Amino acid sequence: MAEGFGGSADGLATARPEQQVAIAPAESALRAHLAAIARSEALPPKMTARRVPGLLQWIGAALLLAGAAWCFREKPLLTFDLLGAFCWVSFLMIVMWRFVLVISGAWLRLFPRRYEAVDAGSEDYPIYTVMIALRDEAQMMDQLAFSLRALEWPENRLEVLLLVEADDEETRQSALQADFPIGTKVLTVPPGRPLTKPRALNYGLAHATGTFLTIYDAEDRPHPSQLQAAFEAFRSVPPDVICLQAPLKATNGAASWVAAQWALEYDVQFNLYLPALAAWDQPIMLGGTSNHFRREDLVAFGGWDAWNVTEDADLGLRAARLGARTMTIRPPTLETAPESFSVWFNQRSRWIKGYMQTWLVCMRTPLRLILQLGIANWISLQMTLGASIVSALLYGPMLLWVLACVFLPGLQADPVTIALFSFGWLGCALADILAPGRWRFARCVAVLTRPFYWPLQMLAALAAVYGLVVQPHFWAKTPHKPE
Repeated sequence: MAEGFGGSADGLATARPEQQVAIAPAESALRAHLAAIARSEALPPKMTARRVPGLLQWIGAALLLAGAAWCFREKPLLTFDLLGAFCWVSFLMIVMWRFVLVISGAWLRLFPRRYEAVDAGSEDYPIYTVMIALRDEAQMMDQLAFSLRALEWPENRLEVLLLVEADDEETRQSALQADFPIGTKVLTVPPGRPLTKPRALNYGLAHATGTFLTIYDAEDRPHPSQLQAAFEAFRSVPPDVICLQAPLKATNGAASWVAAQWALEYDVQFNLYLPALAAWDQPIMLGGTSNHFRREDLVAFGGWDAWNVTEDADLGLRAARLGARTMTIRPPTLETAPESFSVWFNQRSRWIKGYMQTWLVCMRTPLRLILQLGIANWISLQMTLGASIVSALLYGPMLLWVLACVFLPGLQADPVTIALFSFGWLGCALADILAPGRWRFARCVAVLTRPFYWPLQMLAALAAVYGLVVQPHFWAKTPHKPE
């Protein structure tokens, strides 16, 4: 690790109450560190997903499966009952946790935190870097250019870095012809592996010069005041807050049933769950875009993990492990939800695979993780990241079992099963109702049919398990089209 950074057991900068999170190193060390970030080599091996599961994790999984097989052979009924009890207790804990987050998030929407406004006539605006990783996005360049020109930030203080893969000449030419702000640079990401968004972002970070930095996707339409809101917030928050997450919102929820479900998920996640977690100073899995940083903090924390296919979740939890915090701001970024099952399935299986990678990275050293986070935040991490994986695997089988008991003669669900299923559906419906959004017909149908969305999550989770073993670093690209 470059000399001059605050020390930690993992070799990265650690937040301390009396100082800034990022401690600027000597210039030569900084250049070396930026070069390592550009090569995706800045993170210690134990904090990347380059090799997960690790050997010990493979051994642990094999022993667990062997033990389960032996128990089923020796005591099948008892084992089945114990496994069922574990699943139902896990399900109940997840639902209760999310219920508390929903109530807290709804309360915070009524009484949001206010930040000090910055004088619009001020001459001391810093340079703000906006980075967008691009691959096969030629048709999106005009819309992206229009959205970035609409940002309420002095154009001469705006640095836009378009990060185009070396083999994507069509997107590069389209970007060069579009009407982007004057501070826009088109950077060619050198060939290399892995071919992922975080690798491109690391290359861009090594070239960024702004005091503040944010990332967007090609289809994003950020609220014009979002940079201004982040700047105002950074002037007011404590120095250990290294990231501000803006909410993401789908604009095409009425396009299909899948799109309506996806839009509901985003409304709940970014308007209820994340603000509640931020208010409690809990670890936060960041969204894929619209997260704002002080650039020096991001450099100090090693940038993104190029080997993780949900680099956003990994970065948010890594920041928490190193003593930093994330907070939220209100101006949203508009996106488009997947409209077809195939596009949704590829995207969702990548997300779940990335959550598995991130959990395995965190759980490489469970005791160290508890020491880094504290027991309360460790539990919170399990109830967010761990629950995202477990619920994707549990919700579907639960619905299928309930349906089988209803429609197949000879099967009868016990009252506990029906009560837990109803409680889960009620908690999910409450979150959907309290989340902000326009109540159109598609949204109402999505709320009422929410349980039928759960088996799809199970299919994506099974594909994610397969992908984790066979293609752990493959990035399933989501296609976009202009809105």
